[in-house]
Formats: sequence, C-alpha cells, structure tokens
Amino acid sequence: MPTTESIPTFRMPASTADGVAMRRMRDDEIPLVGRLVRNAYSGDYELTEAYLDEIEAVGERAREHEVWVAADTVTGELLGTVTLPRPGRRMSAVARHEDELDFRFLGVAAAARGRGVGEAMVRHVLALAASRGIRRVVLNTGEQMRPARRLYERMGFERLADREFTFERPDGTPVHILAYGIDVPGSSSGPGVATAPAA
Repeated sequence: MPTTESIPTFRMPASTADGVAMRRMRDDEIPLVGRLVRNAYSGDYELTEAYLDEIEAVGERAREHEVWVAADTVTGELLGTVTLPRPGRRMSAVARHEDELDFRFLGVAAAARGRGVGEAMVRHVLALAASRGIRRVVLNTGEQMRPARRLYERMGFERLADREFTFERPDGTPVHILAYGIDVPGSSSGPGVATAPAA
C-alpha cells in the first residue's frame, strides 16, 4: 500500500473548511479510519451488519483504491474519510465512461460535523478529478441518506435517474439507490463547482 511520504496534501480554503487538510490514509490508521466511517454510517442510518462490515473494511479497499482522510491541521485528529478509485479505474457501475470518476464511503466523524468537512472532501474529489482530466464525478447514495443528498444537491450535483436501481434486503424490504453526477470544473461540459487549490 502506498505511504504518504510522496503523496501531496491538499489544503482546503477557509471558506470551505478551516483547518482541514486532505491526505492519503497511513497503514497504521486503518483500524481508526475503519471505526470512524462505520460509526459515521451506523449512527445515522439503518444498515445491515454485512454492509457495515464492508464500510469498515478500509484496509481491503486500500489495496485496490485510494482511501483519503480529512485531518485537523493543528491537532492531526481524523475528521472524515472518502474512497476513490486509482487513476484509470472505477469503484462501481455508476461510472459508465472512461471520463467519469466515482467515489464511495464518504463519512464524517460525529464530533467534526458542522465544520464543512463533508464539503471539503467532495471538493477534494472534484480537484483530483480535474487533475486527472476527468469530465464528470458520479456517485450512488441511499434514499435515507438525506444529509449527504442535501450536500450533493447544494453543491450542484444532479440526479441521474437512468443509473438508479432498487434491490431487496434479506427481509424483503426494497431499497432504492439514487445516482448523482456533476461536471468537473474546467471541463467542456459545464462550469461545475469551484475546486480547492493544492497546497
């Protein structure tokens, strides 16, 4: 797994999240980041244990993808995390084209909410997409994940109805999965959302 020595750190502008920097997760942080993201989801949503286990499995994801963390620039405290595919790869079927980047498992620690950490992480995703020459960022989210949906919609993401789907839980309860997308700033598709500069 890559270490953070040669990986740039992205510092968010004060208007987005004061005192927050994005960097790749370190190996020794795997258990802490796993608990952080599991608690972020289990505290707000009714999810199966199997899915919570998948959410917590950041070590497994880091072997195939990039697990990023948002850290307090003063204390070093971990505030949130998000997983992105490595360049040229995808994490899920919501990304259907080579010029699309998807992300998953965005979670903010309960104690860090209200600081703009979630928005900072999404802006970081957009900045990375722009640096890779990606035209659009896409994602799936659940209907019950209203705070996340409000964030995406406020930032300019739009629903992609043709990429949504429904599945049944073991008890037969249907679960509808939504899809959202946004054009990356500077792409030929539209203005999108302004990204944070790299430090």
